Amino acid sequence: MITRETIDKVFETARVEEVIGDFVQLKRAGSNYKGLSPFSDERSPSFMVSPVKQIWKDFSSGKGGSVVTFLMEHEHFTYPEAIRFLANKYNIEIEETEVSQEDKIEANEKESMYLVSEFAKSYFHETLLNSEEGKAIGLSYFKERGFTNETIAKFGLGYSPETWDAFTKEGLSKGYQLEFLEKVGLTIVREDGKQFDRFKGRVMFPIQSLSGRNLGFGGRILINDKKAAKYLNSPESEIYHKSKVLYGIFHAKQAIAKQNNCYLVEGYTDVIQMHQAGIENVVASSGTALTPDQVRLVNRLTKNITVLFDGDAAGLRASVRGIDLILEEGMNVKVCTFPDGDDPDSFARKNSYEDLVLYLKNNAKDFIQFKASLLMEEANNDPIKKADLIRDMVVSISKIPDRIKREIYIQETARIMDISEQVLLNTLAQMVQKDISDAGKKIKSEQKAFEVVKENIEVSREKLDILSTLEINIISILVLYGNLEIDFENIYINFDEEGNEIEVKEKSKCKISERIYLSLQEDEINFTNHFFQEIYNDLIHNFVSNQSFDIVKYINSIEESKASFISNLIMENERYTLAGWLEKKQVFVKEKDSEEVLTNLVSETLISLREYLINKLIVDLMEKFSKEKANDIEELKSTINDYNKLKVSLTNKIGRIRSVYL
Repeated sequence: MITRETIDKVFETARVEEVIGDFVQLKRAGSNYKGLSPFSDERSPSFMVSPVKQIWKDFSSGKGGSVVTFLMEHEHFTYPEAIRFLANKYNIEIEETEVSQEDKIEANEKESMYLVSEFAKSYFHETLLNSEEGKAIGLSYFKERGFTNETIAKFGLGYSPETWDAFTKEGLSKGYQLEFLEKVGLTIVREDGKQFDRFKGRVMFPIQSLSGRNLGFGGRILINDKKAAKYLNSPESEIYHKSKVLYGIFHAKQAIAKQNNCYLVEGYTDVIQMHQAGIENVVASSGTALTPDQVRLVNRLTKNITVLFDGDAAGLRASVRGIDLILEEGMNVKVCTFPDGDDPDSFARKNSYEDLVLYLKNNAKDFIQFKASLLMEEANNDPIKKADLIRDMVVSISKIPDRIKREIYIQETARIMDISEQVLLNTLAQMVQKDISDAGKKIKSEQKAFEVVKENIEVSREKLDILSTLEINIISILVLYGNLEIDFENIYINFDEEGNEIEVKEKSKCKISERIYLSLQEDEINFTNHFFQEIYNDLIHNFVSNQSFDIVKYINSIEESKASFISNLIMENERYTLAGWLEKKQVFVKEKDSEEVLTNLVSETLISLREYLINKLIVDLMEKFSKEKANDIEELKSTINDYNKLKVSLTNKIGRIRSVYL
């Protein structure tokens, strides 16, 4: 197990904005950073990172927390995996206590698969560089492709020996279980129990996640064998989902964010050769049809994709289908074709970096121009085919979510195709309306079911929200201001010499956390939400036990569900500042009176909670009043009147009558 000292050092060293910046394109927004949510498909940034508090919040999905929480949510790491990842990133030596045999047996199955995959990557790379067969066959092939030693090391390229079970034997001898060798698809086990290597006699391309974890492999055969596939990929597994991975994304992510553009190619060698040429913002779909998940992976880093491909007809057609998919995700897409006989690999090999950059800049076409030029050749002046071509272009435009962009592209299409803009707009409107109609039919039955449930819960939900909001507000005040010491006004009832009641006001200075605790204790108030009560207890204990309150250390010391909740509160406060609260409540004060503002905030929140609970008691008594016998009615009346007086007294304390909650 990782020692507490190592974990503390990781939290002290890791910077949330640096770590998240490797996965999400962040832009400065005041003292914070903003970006597109990596957890949902959105077009307006609602993902916020606070460098000061070392936390993040995703307002679209509701997730939030520390740097470790982000890695657990985004990369599906376990807690130890996240700590190890950060330790590796910041070159922190990991100290561990001795792990028992039981702990080893209970190791996460997914982690075991990752370990096997990492071992395989190292094995294939070492075989390529150090075995006679590897150097003679695998290394020679990569050198023929023009790859340097640095490039081979950077991408972890390797070689799997021609022997039927060389890798499997090595893995078993190193203590890796056959179960996991088979689950990641590296070893195939036949029904008769015989084992052999899936990638026998192939050069190996490791496939990594956005965070750099090895997920699977692509293997290329080097001999002419009509029965064997030229390229072979790892099968789908718990750690490798082909439709959700882009080859080269780990090495390209920083360049994509920096250049604000991503080049999309088809194969492994295209990516590697472009990188070696100096164009690093490039990824590949690994020969498979582009998927929405792959497009969204790029969308987290940039809104711009440039598709690169050679001029063969099959490749062009596949690219046209991919363009519609990219447009549907609200992204900007350009297309660049290479001269006949060239692909990204060969073109990058025979051109300098400067020439390559210039070619990509001058030959990247807008998708409308590309589609028009491509399909016009097929139409060949046939009016029927030309009509189909125009309709095809409008279909692509209909995929664009932004209405302004749609209209601009309609204008461009009308100009290029020499057709009335109004005709295109009418066609577009019909397509969009059909999409809306189809979507409406799909959710109509769901809405009916929802309405039935909604009617049943509407009233009770409103009441629950009020109480939950008040309890959350108290926790929020404790987190944000609990350790501050400010003046509070205490009101006492005294008697003068003639025995008349007089109200005595007295100011005293104390911590906000102390004020809240004593007020709730005085009225014996407990939170109705068990989770909120636990957090409240944790916070009060923290304030009582420590002179100072370090929010970053506090978040890092509590369990993830609570840490996420607290982080959310803090980031919500970044959105709606104290000034925003005052404006909403119609309380306007000068900046120098901020202590008075806090006093009012604490007092009103506590009084609101009391008032709510008193209202609830009055309602309960009124219901009882209607059912009680005559001899008990007077006593009930008296009790209700007493509570009403208390309610008026409470509202008077904050200088205005509050709205009734019930």
